Amino acid sequence: MSTAVPITVAHGDGIGPEIMGATLHILKESGAQLEIETIDIGEKVYLAGNTSGIEPSAWDSLRRTRVFLKAPITTPQGGGYKSLNVTVRKTLGLYANVRPCVSYHPFVETKHQNMDVVIVRENEEDLYAGIEHRQTEQVVQCLKLISRPGSEKIVRYAFEYARRNNRKKVTCFTKDNIMKLTDGLFHRVFDEIAREYPDLQNEHWIVDIGAAKLADTPEAFDTIVMPNLYGDILSDVAAQIAGSVGLAGSANIGENVAMFEAIHGSAPRRAGQNLANPSGLLLGAVMMLVHIGETNAAERVHNGWLRTLEDGIHTYDIYKEGISKQKVGTREFAEAVVARLGQEPKILKPARYKAAEGGVSEVKQSAAAPRSKKDLVGVDVFLDWPKGTANDLGEALKKLSGDGLKLTMMSNRGVKVWPGGHAETFCSDHWRCRFLSSSDSASPSHQQIISLLRRVSESGFDFIKTENLYNFDGQRGYSLDQGE
Repeated sequence: MSTAVPITVAHGDGIGPEIMGATLHILKESGAQLEIETIDIGEKVYLAGNTSGIEPSAWDSLRRTRVFLKAPITTPQGGGYKSLNVTVRKTLGLYANVRPCVSYHPFVETKHQNMDVVIVRENEEDLYAGIEHRQTEQVVQCLKLISRPGSEKIVRYAFEYARRNNRKKVTCFTKDNIMKLTDGLFHRVFDEIAREYPDLQNEHWIVDIGAAKLADTPEAFDTIVMPNLYGDILSDVAAQIAGSVGLAGSANIGENVAMFEAIHGSAPRRAGQNLANPSGLLLGAVMMLVHIGETNAAERVHNGWLRTLEDGIHTYDIYKEGISKQKVGTREFAEAVVARLGQEPKILKPARYKAAEGGVSEVKQSAAAPRSKKDLVGVDVFLDWPKGTANDLGEALKKLSGDGLKLTMMSNRGVKVWPGGHAETFCSDHWRCRFLSSSDSASPSHQQIISLLRRVSESGFDFIKTENLYNFDGQRGYSLDQGE
């Protein structure tokens, strides 16, 4: 008799307890060998005064089991409450979010009968680092952070996932025609790693036209890897155009821990009515079973679920006159799946699982590259300056040049406004003032930058932020502005 695998379960908020109850019932009846530890997360933990939504003791369970099956939660409005999903993903290093988006034509209404796309989303960085500042009366900032190690991990995971699951192509979406450094790094890493997988096709799309193509012709794609924000948005879009967000499960994979969930929210308006569709959480649980090696149970559950769809037993959200045969509630749907465990679909493609999908230990890490030669060449000084014109400010700051640093350019909201700006350019109270080394042969020192800031302050200007400007191996490590 196989040893039960410990997992941590959270029943969540809203419809969470109902769909988790249905899911666990199906898993138990499938023969999956699971040892369940239950933790509390979500709304009541938030309202008890814990702004992260998870009790400190719950982390012990997650570190012990290393597998987390999580129902959706409700985050209270206001009050500085942080996203629990983001907290868990980042705290436990769950760097890969995997979302299969499949159409189930003709049993679930869809405009795309042959859609079978897996979106692999980077889960830890990008704008989701959540580093924001209000810098002036008019301007707030969010930092977009893309790292080489983070990009390498997620891109390599996508290729390994595609190879392991007999998929044919990996596509990268970025916006590196605009964000040439951040998205440019992600794209460059993709191209580097793609060369190590000659058995798989690879391609890159700019995210806006790629998103349009995904919405119109999803069969053109197979596995798509993206930075965090694009992946979050487009995985929901892909799930919806496949048929329903309510049918999509999700895996969050790290080197030590993995979390599995539905991609939809807690839907408190539907709670307690025996209406909710448990399919998204159930398919997340199927991904969990594969991850922990319970592949036989995963096939029984997935194929039983597919057969239930084929037999027209549907919850209200996918019920369609002429296609569906019986509208059922959450509990009744679960019983219908249990009754079909061991059966296979007759029309839809049966599920087949041979090996674990999630083990990150299978994803080799790239060898550390030699560090670049890093040269300080100047500084961008950001000012809160609500009065006057760009020319007024430029003439005043030009007088502060000296000690090896010279004002060369000013921009506002990313558009060059001095020297040679245009009167039509709208300006806020947030100014970027670029001081570069006045010598081609000598790099400025940190002390020279500090002296510059002292001169700026003593002249009555409010500097709110600085960014040192560097070249790496002689290549510019900072962006130019529009019009520069």
